[in-house]
Amino acid sequence: MSTPTFAGADRSRPMPATNAARVDDIQAALGALRHERSRFERLGFERPQARCHAEIRYWSFLAALHSLPAAAGHATPTPGSTWPGPPVR
Repeated sequence: MSTPTFAGADRSRPMPATNAARVDDIQAALGALRHERSRFERLGFERPQARCHAEIRYWSFLAALHSLPAAAGHATPTPGSTWPGPPVR
């Protein structure tokens, strides 16, 4: 999964500075990935569809993580930092 399905799901792009902007980006990525997955399904492309499914799982996890209330003393991301990278193997 080194290549994103579309630019909005690129994990190497800078992380938005505010939580609201991060949530908006996550929701946009999920919507676009779901659309792409259904398009690949209609076209019968199994491998890209499976990649979309894996990316949807990742971005859904981020959505759940960012929906949690902020804990007191929780560190905020540094502006310009990137989304978490690809899984460690």
